[in-house]
Order: sequence, then structure tokens, then C-alpha cells
Amino acid sequence: MKAIYWLGMIPFLGFVVGALFTNKVTPYVLGMPFFHFWIVLWSFLTTGILWMIYQLDPANRK
Repeated sequence: MKAIYWLGMIPFLGFVVGALFTNKVTPYVLGMPFFHFWIVLWSFLTTGILWMIYQLDPANRK
């Protein structure tokens, strides 16, 4: 397995493992409970990480 594909583990860790530690309601960020903010944040970060994997993968070169 190519090393760049290990970048795909980062969103998994952010969603699943990070959610175990951020399951709190009291701090509100942008009007959302912190847990909801965490999930929305990682949704956007996942898009960026997958774009980076796509750009770095030599199989996508023309």
C-alpha cells in the first residue's frame, strides 16, 4: 500500500477517535455544541485531505 494512502486514516481518527474526546455540549462554537462543530470541521478537513491524496497520487498523472 502506498504511503500517501495512510493519509486517509487521518479523517477516520478525527471523526471516530476525536469524537470520543470531544463529546461535550458546554462550549459552543459558532452557535453549535462542540461535538457538532467537531463533526462539521472534520467534514471539511476530510475534503481537503482527500484532495491532497488525489494530487499526490502518481496514478492520477497524465
